[in-house]
Parts: sequence; C-alpha cells; structure tokens
Amino acid sequence: MKNTCFILFLSVLFIGCQPKPDNSVNEAFEKNSKTVMANLEGFQNENIDYSMYAKDFALLETGFGAPKDSLNLDETMANDKQMWATFDFKLLTSPLVLLPGVNADTKLADGSVRHYSSWEVTLPATDSTAAKTGVIRLYESFDFDAEGKIRYQQVYGDFGGLMSHLFSKE
Repeated sequence: MKNTCFILFLSVLFIGCQPKPDNSVNEAFEKNSKTVMANLEGFQNENIDYSMYAKDFALLETGFGAPKDSLNLDETMANDKQMWATFDFKLLTSPLVLLPGVNADTKLADGSVRHYSSWEVTLPATDSTAAKTGVIRLYESFDFDAEGKIRYQQVYGDFGGLMSHLFSKE
C-alpha cells in the first residue's frame, strides 16, 4: 500500500511539473485570422483599413508578365482603388475556411493564414455594354509581423482568363 501511494504521489508530482504547452502559434493564427477576415470584408465592401498592413508590406505579383515582382503598400492601395472603380466584387465562399500556414524553412505552423475562395467579379454595365460577370477561384496567403500586421500577401488565380472573359465582345 505504501508503494502504491508513493507511486501515485510521484505520478501526480511528475504530471504537475510538466511545462505548459506553448500555444502562442495557435493564438497568433486566431488573431491573424480575424485580420484576414476584416481584410476580405473590407476589400469586398471597398473600404479596407490599411492600418492592418505593416510599413514594409509587399504583395507578390503573380500575374504573367508582371513588370515587378511585388507591390508595396502605396502601390497596392492605388491598385485596389482602380479595381474598385472598374469592378464589383463578391466573396462567394461561405463559410470561408481559414487554414494555418507554415514556415517554408521549418515546415512548422507560424501564425500565417491562407485560404481557398471563389469570388464573383462583375464589370458593370455602361451606356453601350451590358454588365458581365465571372467567377474566379483563388488561393491567398498572408504572413504577419510580430505586431500582427500583414507583412506579405500573395494571391493566385487565373486573372488573365477572368479579364479575357469580362472584356470579350461576346
């Protein structure tokens, strides 16, 4: 009986002395996911809060023949403004599932956020043309700095195909 109590005491002591698991990456992912959702909602509603971006932000240019490899924040803001003036956007994927990203070197979760989504993009009607709509499927990822601001963003989709469709004469 003494041995049983002693073993039980040591077991409880051993379990009680285990370090708490580090949950910081999961907490960062949850916080950053809220930022991504606010970003997507802001883009759809044409009113992004650009304070969620880091000063050294870069948006990877993924389009064929892009003249630069990335856009900075000022260029991204100008690009967004031009896109909103030309097109209407609607996020079709609901509910949107946000997935944790990993560090490319370590392959460990790092608080980054990614998602797959479908967007409806409409070229509004003019006096001489009817409205035209297309759906594009995207993969998008966001990396964050230590302050939780978007530092790096990349978007992949068939933008060339979408533009060909929207601006075709058919």
